[in-house]
Amino acid sequence: MKVLHFYKTYIPDTIGGIEQVINQIARGTVSLGITTEVLSLSPVVVDRTVEVDGHKVHRCRSNFEIASTPFSASAFLRFRQLAKEADLIHYHFPYPFTDVLHFASRVNKPTLLTYHSDIIKQKYLLKLYRPLERLFLSDVNQIVATSPNYLATSDVLSQFKHKTSVIPIGLDKSTYPAVTPERLNYWRERFGPRFFLFVGMIRYYKGLHILVDAARNSNYPIVIVGAGPVENELKEHAARLGVHNIHFLGHLSDEDKVVLLELCYAAVFPSHLRSEAFGISLLEGAMYGKPLISSEIGTGTTYINIDKETGVVVPPSDPVALRKAMDYLWNNPKEAAAMGKCAQDRYWKLFTAERMAKSYVELYRILLGKETRHGEGLSSGNSAQK
Repeated sequence: MKVLHFYKTYIPDTIGGIEQVINQIARGTVSLGITTEVLSLSPVVVDRTVEVDGHKVHRCRSNFEIASTPFSASAFLRFRQLAKEADLIHYHFPYPFTDVLHFASRVNKPTLLTYHSDIIKQKYLLKLYRPLERLFLSDVNQIVATSPNYLATSDVLSQFKHKTSVIPIGLDKSTYPAVTPERLNYWRERFGPRFFLFVGMIRYYKGLHILVDAARNSNYPIVIVGAGPVENELKEHAARLGVHNIHFLGHLSDEDKVVLLELCYAAVFPSHLRSEAFGISLLEGAMYGKPLISSEIGTGTTYINIDKETGVVVPPSDPVALRKAMDYLWNNPKEAAAMGKCAQDRYWKLFTAERMAKSYVELYRILLGKETRHGEGLSSGNSAQK
């Protein structure tokens, strides 16, 4: 079986959340005997093909971009060529150029779409795009939501429940780098034995300004790993409030990130808008056995983090509630450790890359008429099972 993935960007050009998910799916399905290829657009290279983690990655040069949506003239021909050779096309949403490419190429293969997120930010352009979006989602054979929570709260997905399955995003811990004693000692000496950790891009929806507000007059270390468009604004906000116990580390190597995940006391994830559809770095905290703090925004974050079980869930945009959650974990180490153990157990039960890959392969086979639905990794409807 040969599967072609299509998304606007991919490794090695960019390493965002959706790119990481595609990579985990590709690696996992390749290990299960699926020939997997990815087509993406690139602003930095001419058309070329490279190999990444055991699968081919085809790149077409993007010509221009509108509202974070790159377009490519050469992608039309390349997509038709690759789609003709594939048994199944796996799209990743949202990316409006995909809709155009799908209909222009007259795809006549089984199609699957992983629905990563509603379109939140481009509200005015969304009104123009909505008819094409509805037509595209109606035309694909199967849709996958990444959590039952998102399926239950998405107005768009509510129209397509009859053909939507739930396959949670999974991570393969064995692909994360091993850490050295030298790096462990370095970061332990810098931040001490206990600190809160945030990892991720510093974007508007991450709610880090709420974390800064919550940190006023606190004295526990808070470490922020990552960079992004609102980084300077966030630092200025912290300086205005006189918050000096937040450490902005910028972008770090994967090894250093893993070291900090291993050392941290708890993972704090204050995203307050639905643009945060899942929360991969929150899942990384669970994978490393850390108690979690997140906000209830009706997305996958509250499928990863179960309140009072794997951590604490607070209302969004509420610095007082966030501060209380941090104080509670800090002052109750036994309860925090127990929550971290539950978070890790939940990771191994629901969120491994192996489980995700097996669920996708089963769905591929169903779409190709080679198998009937029976796997535990697939579910339909909107029940948010724990």
